[in-house]
Amino acid sequence: MQNGDQRMKEPTGTASMFVALGVAGALGAQPPPAVPQPPCSPGPNVVCGQRGPEDLVALGADWVAASALAAPGGLIVVRTRDRTPFTVYPAEGARERHDRQTYPDCPGPPDAQNFTTHGLYAEPDGGPVHKLFVVAHGARESIEIFEIDTRPETPVAIWLGCAVAPDPIGLNSVRGLPDGGFIATNFLPRNSTPAATQRMREGERNGELWEWHPATGWQKVPGSEAAGANGLELSTDGRTLYVAAWGTQSFFRLSRGGTPPTRDEVPLGFMVDNVHWARDGSLYAVGQAQRSWKAVKIDPNTLAVRDVLVEPDTADFNAGTALVEVGDTLWVGSFRGNRIAIYPAP
Repeated sequence: MQNGDQRMKEPTGTASMFVALGVAGALGAQPPPAVPQPPCSPGPNVVCGQRGPEDLVALGADWVAASALAAPGGLIVVRTRDRTPFTVYPAEGARERHDRQTYPDCPGPPDAQNFTTHGLYAEPDGGPVHKLFVVAHGARESIEIFEIDTRPETPVAIWLGCAVAPDPIGLNSVRGLPDGGFIATNFLPRNSTPAATQRMREGERNGELWEWHPATGWQKVPGSEAAGANGLELSTDGRTLYVAAWGTQSFFRLSRGGTPPTRDEVPLGFMVDNVHWARDGSLYAVGQAQRSWKAVKIDPNTLAVRDVLVEPDTADFNAGTALVEVGDTLWVGSFRGNRIAIYPAP
């Protein structure tokens, strides 16, 4: 355990970490069985104290939020200057401030004892209080909305509301919208059979994107059907979606709001997981290959692709799923690890 976190024990041995099932952290609301993980020793190339950090997002320059897809789950925030992790939800200092105008149908805060987290999106406002959209599994399948106040020595999470997903949507990634709504991916419908999962792995379109607004609720995004719709991003003007299709090992660009929608798809040759903007205006896509994982950059205009990281799976770190830029380094998460790996930016 790193000294700055008084509530979180370092996962070791029989800790609840994901088994290597090939479906990157998207088995509906139920986590896979646990497998032992090597002990994590803090160092210059690692952030310890993680529980399946499937997705990572920057909260300004000084903090990174990490999901916790492995039991006991929760929501983790890491101080970048010393790599100290804090469990901010559930936590003793966490608070509730239900925004009933935006989320009137939300029944209340999530069950803190049954709360694993998946995709993340942070509004890029640059202030010390960050609005965070979180894909949550557990007692309910939902998007949970928090504010993360990084001004105190120990960051504080304030829960604002939720939108509970209709059956059988199995959520994976989320992208917040200005009105408090969001777009999310349905990677693998809940209670899918092993045969349905295999068909998705072979390219069957089994899911799609969903858009939610306070006034209209849940609606399918036209033209977004995909085999394992996974990571997603949105252009600054809100007119274009960028989506990872895990089952077909591809990436597609989809117009939003037009009739009919236009779609352009390119093969990437690996199981594409999360997608996030890079500082230079390109898109990072990270995912799994045979006994390795990759991170690439994609030009949103031309869809040209270039490799950034190609790394073999090891006992210490494997199955990379997300990448965030921190200073002159790249932090990479994994759906089944107990650490974040750090690499120098190329």
